Amino acid sequence: MQPVETEPARPLPPALVHALRYGPFHRALAEAITQRGLPLSRLRARLNAQGVPIAESTLSYWQRGLRHPSVPRSLAAVRALENVLRLPGDSLVVLIGPQHRAADADERLPSIPELSQSWAETSALLDEFADLSGHPCNAGLDVVTVLDTVRMSGKGNAYEVGSTMVVRARGYGPDSFVVTHQGEPEVDIHGTELHAVEGCRVGRVRKRPSSAGMVFELLFDRRLGEGDVHVFSFRLRTANPVPSATFFRAVRTPMSVYLIRLHFDPAALPVRCTRFIRAREGVDPLLSEPLLCGRDGVVSAYFDTLGPSLAGVDFLWD
Repeated sequence: MQPVETEPARPLPPALVHALRYGPFHRALAEAITQRGLPLSRLRARLNAQGVPIAESTLSYWQRGLRHPSVPRSLAAVRALENVLRLPGDSLVVLIGPQHRAADADERLPSIPELSQSWAETSALLDEFADLSGHPCNAGLDVVTVLDTVRMSGKGNAYEVGSTMVVRARGYGPDSFVVTHQGEPEVDIHGTELHAVEGCRVGRVRKRPSSAGMVFELLFDRRLGEGDVHVFSFRLRTANPVPSATFFRAVRTPMSVYLIRLHFDPAALPVRCTRFIRAREGVDPLLSEPLLCGRDGVVSAYFDTLGPSLAGVDFLWD
């Protein structure tokens, strides 16, 4: 084991002092890494030199809040981080106490409460997709980035949705992703076509006409290793699209980037488009912001660092 590096104490920047005092852990760690000016590869190398092996992907998860150090398993690594980042002893450790453990429940898939009854009926189909170990669907994957492209007809109907997703494996083994899709109440879900575009192929598909919803499995061509990133895309096309006043994604786990691209008919543009984030259905938005709809009929809504929520766009017609 290499000797622990020590340097004369120096005043900490105010932003770092504030982050260490009030947390949360990932914000304090990210601020400390920024102030120290160490890329994650060098930070990992210095930790290894102190006899604390840790994956670079784990450090990335920690600083972005996608995963949380566990107690007591990660105490040695966190104390070594304090040393390498020249932080006061226990300044990071105190931020990973029991009150901060909610983000560490990798085995549980966070849910969004009080979605509509239709969503609840559709989500009930997920039980058929749980793996043999009993873990929830997608529990071994972090959703990093999602791009949804929605095509609207001149009658205000969302007739096609294309999605490109970037996921990262938390450990060895994931080889598929399960998607829940909820259509408008009047949609004929049996007539909705599903196509795998790239990076996947269609596996099991379950539809529930009573809720106009479906759950389907997209199979990868390989098993992912810890930290592996996989990109895949699919497309849904509705047989009998109906007028819609909103499009949103139910975000169930932390997501770094989400982008919606709405393509309207230039001859039939909405009066107003509004980007929103809601904690759940039926409540005032946490964020509400008007969006520009250009003459080409394209509206873009960008979100970053999302937690469990509903993120989407409302559109108002004449």
